[in-house]
Amino acid sequence: MDTECSAPDRTDPAPPPPGGVLWTLTGDIRSLLSLPAALTLQVAHRAVGAGVDDHSVFRTDPWGRGERSLASLQLWVYGGQAAAEEGRRLRKLHRTVLGTDAHGRKYHALTPAYYAWVHATGYPVYRHAQRYLGRPFTPAQERQLYAEWLRVGRILGIHDRDMPQTIEEFWPYYRKVLATEIEETVVVRELIAVDQPLPAPDRGPRWLRTLLRLTWPVLRPGLARFRRFVTIGLMPPDARRAIGLPWTEAQERRLRRLGLVVRLVVPLLPERLRFLPAARRARQAHRAARR
Repeated sequence: MDTECSAPDRTDPAPPPPGGVLWTLTGDIRSLLSLPAALTLQVAHRAVGAGVDDHSVFRTDPWGRGERSLASLQLWVYGGQAAAEEGRRLRKLHRTVLGTDAHGRKYHALTPAYYAWVHATGYPVYRHAQRYLGRPFTPAQERQLYAEWLRVGRILGIHDRDMPQTIEEFWPYYRKVLATEIEETVVVRELIAVDQPLPAPDRGPRWLRTLLRLTWPVLRPGLARFRRFVTIGLMPPDARRAIGLPWTEAQERRLRRLGLVVRLVVPLLPERLRFLPAARRARQAHRAARR
């Protein structure tokens, strides 16, 4: 089994360009709503789900894992020279992630097909979520998004031969994985469950952590239901069907109403509230450099 994705090139791959689709999309707070759908689609793959089930700390440190994953994602787009270094760190981290999945098949996190799938899920989820959370992409923007996503894949060490290089090649690949590798894994069931134990967030100022601990018994059930709602709703319908996740017309109407509110409110926010910290710093530095 091939367990290496790539060795670092002499010249590190460049991150997506300032002003591109990912530059705007990744740091916008609306992206936080679509991340659970992408993560759930990743772990619906039998091998990926087994790796997360066996090796991840998502059960014992869910907030810390989420924070680290988000910081890594921001580096891929806004990290400049640090982007490639983050890609190397991730490959090194995943070298020891191996085992056997629920079907008795051996897996290794850096097997090209598995490593590429984790990355590939971002494109269909971004594309689908944009229809609710922003303006739907034009055909040209969809192609630009995919081209930029391929650039991020190179940062992560994914060979071009292991990822479809055009949108036309992507969709048959995507549908084949949905048909042959995707199921409701143990990790998927836990991520969409509303009755799983979830500790109060332990990040932020002391007063906020204290407030959250006191109010968490009231907040947690509503947060769990909302997480399930956006996870299933912002997942592409064909992926949703492949996993076997339920979705009703009433839920679709609720999601469209939520999307309308988000599309109206978020663009009116000042930059310090609309964009995540890494994106704000990158945008400010880019403007200063242009001046």
